[in-house]
Amino acid sequence: MRRFGMGRKRLICTVFLMTVAFFTLSGLAIAAGGGGESKGWLNTDTYRVMNFSVLAIALFFVLKKPVSQALNARIEGIRDQLSELEAKKAEAEKLLAEYNEKLAKLDEEAEKIVQEYIRQGEEAKAKIIEAAGSAAVKLEEQAKRNIAHEFKQAKAQLQAEVMEKALGKAEEIIKEKISADDQDKLVDEYLDKVVV
Repeated sequence: MRRFGMGRKRLICTVFLMTVAFFTLSGLAIAAGGGGESKGWLNTDTYRVMNFSVLAIALFFVLKKPVSQALNARIEGIRDQLSELEAKKAEAEKLLAEYNEKLAKLDEEAEKIVQEYIRQGEEAKAKIIEAAGSAAVKLEEQAKRNIAHEFKQAKAQLQAEVMEKALGKAEEIIKEKISADDQDKLVDEYLDKVVV
């Protein structure tokens, strides 16, 4: 900061000296070339240089403050712009850090979502297996009942057929072995039972 202030003073002094030198040399050149006649250095030339010097010094002191203020205002403007840019840079770095953090959290969040879907899939799988198991048990019980019912029907039908054949066979045997006397005797016994 001080270096810049020293450089600015040097710059102002250098500009001032160059201006004085320019006007002095131009005044000398005009005085020396006065229409082809060489008159040399005149008193008026000295007064001209003195007037110019006084004017230049007066201009220096008059313009010193506004030029200094203008340069200071420009320096302040640049300083403000730099501080504003630094603030924007800090804000951008903060936003970048926030976005990086959000991105990291986004990866974590995606992992959580995937894990949640896996968990839900496992639960659904377990429910489906459980439902299939209970359905299989119900189907097995129904099949057992159907088999038992069919077995009872087949047994009853078989018993009926066996009974019918046994009765038919017994009838045949009785017909073969019973005589007419036995038939009369059986009829008499039956009538005795019915009449009594």
